[in-house]
Amino acid sequence: MANEPLIGEALKMELSALYRQPGRHYHGLAHVEALLALAREYRAELADPQAVEAAIWFHDAVYDSRRGDNETRSAALAAEKLSSRTEPTRLSRIMAMIEATATHALPALGDAAATRDATFFLDMDLSILGAPKNAFDSYEAAVRREYAWVDDKAWRTGRTAVLRKFLARPAIFHTQAFRQRFEAEARKNIARSIAALA
Repeated sequence: MANEPLIGEALKMELSALYRQPGRHYHGLAHVEALLALAREYRAELADPQAVEAAIWFHDAVYDSRRGDNETRSAALAAEKLSSRTEPTRLSRIMAMIEATATHALPALGDAAATRDATFFLDMDLSILGAPKNAFDSYEAAVRREYAWVDDKAWRTGRTAVLRKFLARPAIFHTQAFRQRFEAEARKNIARSIAALA
């Protein structure tokens, strides 16, 4: 268990296949790769980089836009696949990080280092909000395609509500590093998106 990486090559292949399923226009492999790149960039800030990497690999492993329990089901898949590879406390931290992507509120981990890892993980997941205009617009279009089954009026109402929640936060990002890098652009992108939806 000690020498084996949390996410070995076989598991990466298995998870990659899930992320390549049809209908994933944003929540696919490119999203995971973007987060892994950020995790590498901020590796020195992380107490348990392998746990963060595991959370990244599993956080959207189960994704069906018609269901509201994707995060819970993704966390359950992580539990199933990782229980033999790591100790229960660490696994529960990974699951808590995955489940937290439902609301992007910090999970209560009761451990300063683990909480700090969770702040970076959640900020990585939201970094697309602060991407340059073209990348953000592509993300918005891709998410709309994932919800193609929702009619325009319902989409505009629902999406506006989601975006307004982010704007209403004192800060969209939990970490100082991501606030400095992405906050201003994220607020501009979200405001622009809300205006377009109206």
